[in-house]
Amino acid sequence: MADALDGGERFAGAWATSTGGWRIALTRGSDARVLACQPADRRLDTVVDMVGAAVWDEREAHDLYGLEFTGHEPMRALIKHPAQPEAWLTPVTGPGVHQVAVGPIHAGVIESGHFRFHCVGDRILALDTRLFYKHRGLERAAEGLGPDQALAYAARACAACAVANSVAYAHAVEDALGLEPSMQLRRQRTVLVELERAYNHLNDIGAVCAGVGYAAGSMAFSALKDRAQELCSQAFGHRFMFGTVAVGSGALTLDAGAADALRQRLRELRADAGAAWRDLQFAASLQARLEGVGVLEHDRAIQFGVVGPAARASGVLGDVRTASPRLAYEGFTPAIAPRGSGDVASRLQMRAVELETTWEMLDELLAAPLVAAYTSQRERASSLGIGRVESSRGETVCMVELDAGLITRLHLRTASYANWPAVAAASAGNLLPDFPLINKSFELCYACADR
Repeated sequence: MADALDGGERFAGAWATSTGGWRIALTRGSDARVLACQPADRRLDTVVDMVGAAVWDEREAHDLYGLEFTGHEPMRALIKHPAQPEAWLTPVTGPGVHQVAVGPIHAGVIESGHFRFHCVGDRILALDTRLFYKHRGLERAAEGLGPDQALAYAARACAACAVANSVAYAHAVEDALGLEPSMQLRRQRTVLVELERAYNHLNDIGAVCAGVGYAAGSMAFSALKDRAQELCSQAFGHRFMFGTVAVGSGALTLDAGAADALRQRLRELRADAGAAWRDLQFAASLQARLEGVGVLEHDRAIQFGVVGPAARASGVLGDVRTASPRLAYEGFTPAIAPRGSGDVASRLQMRAVELETTWEMLDELLAAPLVAAYTSQRERASSLGIGRVESSRGETVCMVELDAGLITRLHLRTASYANWPAVAAASAGNLLPDFPLINKSFELCYACADR
């Protein structure tokens, strides 16, 4: 692992197998490989001293598969929910220190998540997150199924990330089977991924407005997000585009008339979204709440392995779309963070800038119809495959292991899973009333962790 990192490779996730094996995915550009070991006593050395981003992966493997990681101290519970606070809380002591508990049941219609704030007055000293209240065992349920049947377990891990998760899964299986997607299939999947990015970014801008109680912006972008999802429903039969991705082929078609109609509607949506964004720039009560709040510094973002717009808002360059040979991103250049200061304002602006890139790509991709598309046999088949997709929240990585054509291990590491630890880091030092705003500026999925 040390040699790999020194050679410029990047940690992309780790997972355990039912036999006690341990796997670590490493990437460099469009290349990916896996380090594997089979410790006889389920005990091995930790890598968190080299890769802070591996903390959750090791804690998850400990809770679900009984692996022990020498040097990972303390090994705090992640998936399991022990009654003893010391088993999962960060010890924080001192004059005036008190705890504020929020959740897991919230006032809004959201998934279950518990936040334990260690505060002095209204100032947050540290934050412990406790998720995984509805762990569904999707990865284990997929074992023993064929690739087509197991697709549903990746697709339904999270509705808001259904396309990105499905495409990452399809890429992983096709990588293992040695299948190469045609250009038509790449175009299809890129359209789906970018549509999903568009409605999520619209939603996330509105969520930041809601985080400060700016109802006008919240309602405007909620309506825009709803329009984007209605376009998805009209074009592909579902607001979350369920069922639009298949392994080895395309699961949709759009003739020239339908593609042009969608293209024109997206142009109208782009114009209205641009006008709504300009209104936000002149909303003084909103802008006054954003700068300098929830700062995630550049070095901390790297330390935590943060991905997606949250990373780019902290000045960390990286976008899987620049290294996606299985999708239609040839010549893609990621948007540059306007501020790069890592605060709520930067994360908000990052989404607005990325929306412009998404509108442009969709306009180009929909200039021609989407036709039936397939893969072809180009590479030697393997027992393991990796798929990587830049979702609206960042890099999502899916790993599959096959034996006799059946899934023996499916592991989905979404951008939300990667970024949740950074929410706690960005919250420290801020006022407790600002946490909803900080949390919404990341706008991560609970369901992606509860897989």
